[in-house]
Amino acid sequence: MTVSAVSNDAAREKFKTYLGTKGLRVTNQRLAIFEAAFAQTEHCTAEELLDHARAIDDSVSRATVYRTLPIMVESALLREIDIGKNLKYYLPNVEGGTEVSQVICLDCDKIFEINAPFLEWYGNSVASRVGLRPVSQRLQVSARCNALRDTGVCKHRPA
Repeated sequence: MTVSAVSNDAAREKFKTYLGTKGLRVTNQRLAIFEAAFAQTEHCTAEELLDHARAIDDSVSRATVYRTLPIMVESALLREIDIGKNLKYYLPNVEGGTEVSQVICLDCDKIFEINAPFLEWYGNSVASRVGLRPVSQRLQVSARCNALRDTGVCKHRPA
């Protein structure tokens, strides 16, 4: 069994348990959304996730996806990345993935995930200065593509 399979099994159990603590049922549709989300290796929107979930279970509704995503984010199973423009992306929050910052290309909306092991230390440091304990944090950098500026071509921009 691969490491990702073990992580997905543990995450699936965490999802089921979390649903129970919220008084919500574990349904085939919610499990299809979970499976679709955890099959992603790139950031995806709710609409893209809906398509992937429907490929697993065609009874998954748009409303169920939009109700399930906040639950998965709240349970720390998914990371939600809001790039503005009324557009949010989601990516599984794999083990060790909490100390990550995003660099967002303003030219093509590509999201780059960068390891940021200093985030936990930084969050603890600034929160403790005012007598608080951090519960979440995020670092996002918006940037422009050097290649697009210099050559007019960006390999991340759709053709």
